[in-house]
Amino acid sequence: MSQKFIKRFFIGSISLLFLCILAVVLFDPFFQYHKPLPGLKAVLTDKEYQCVGSLKTLEYDSVIAGSSVAENYNNGWFDQGFQCKTIKAIRSYGATADLCYLLDIAFKHQEVKYVFYNLDPSALVADPETTYELTGCPMYLYDDNYLNDMEYWLNKGVLMEKIPYLIAHSLIGDYDENDSYNWAQWKEFNSDMALGLYIRKPSVSEMKPEDDYEDVLNENIALLTNRINDHPDTCFYVFIPPYSMLWWDNIYREGDTEAYLYNLEKAMEALLACDNVKLFYFQNDKDVIINLENYMDILHFSPEINHYICDSMIEGKRQITMENYKENISEMKSLAYEITDELIKPYEDRIKVDIYDD
Repeated sequence: MSQKFIKRFFIGSISLLFLCILAVVLFDPFFQYHKPLPGLKAVLTDKEYQCVGSLKTLEYDSVIAGSSVAENYNNGWFDQGFQCKTIKAIRSYGATADLCYLLDIAFKHQEVKYVFYNLDPSALVADPETTYELTGCPMYLYDDNYLNDMEYWLNKGVLMEKIPYLIAHSLIGDYDENDSYNWAQWKEFNSDMALGLYIRKPSVSEMKPEDDYEDVLNENIALLTNRINDHPDTCFYVFIPPYSMLWWDNIYREGDTEAYLYNLEKAMEALLACDNVKLFYFQNDKDVIINLENYMDILHFSPEINHYICDSMIEGKRQITMENYKENISEMKSLAYEITDELIKPYEDRIKVDIYDD
């Protein structure tokens, strides 16, 4: 093999690598370096790879933070109702530590006017440590070190799939930037779906003490309230979403009803002590949670319910205050036991039972 051929091969290989890197940096489908090029949209469909970058580089003044139940909000609902420009900070598990991690990035890069924070009951008992690295997220996209971005620059999936996908959805498709990370389009929400995906525990565990999760509860509350208190000029709209009555049946059988209600009461007390918090509670909305036509499983509700939650906050409905939070928890407690004692009964012949439960 001649030296001339080797030289040409070397120069060609270096040129190809350079062009690959240039294409990724130029189009940047994960928005690590800049906002979309003129004429292109911020096509956000892959939260593990795009959420952090979009929080660093896109233009916004408000954040929708939450788990998978928060993905189906249309940003425009909040933009119009609160006169702001929103972006989503989404983590499927919705653990407090993970969402606070995303909020820290947002606060570092923007002046944040509003945070619309979806507080899932499960987040109050989650591990108060971030789970991104543990669950295999691409950590080279989560730091500010561009020197370790080689996996991004020379990624065949990025070059052959993500960049064409970005261009196609920007120029040809009808992609709506306000529907970032939305997964509801091809899903069905009805009682057959919800009941079909609920595998019921046949036995009922002994009810746990109400303070059973006290230690981890306090750590998660502190994570959230520390962010709230560190940013007094940001208004936090914290809302607790309406899970279906199947979810309440499930936690009753796990022996968690009293503990979860206690957790919510303690979280409400701590949040209401913060001057820049507006708190909203939807779990005890009986018309919503007992109507299984609103759900695709025990907790994921239809976009119509997302819209209802947003409109309620805009209008100041279902707001929790120091004067009414205990009343709301008491109401939810009564409803929780009404569900397990009466309201679930008509559906029992349609509920699958876990035959492997001990």
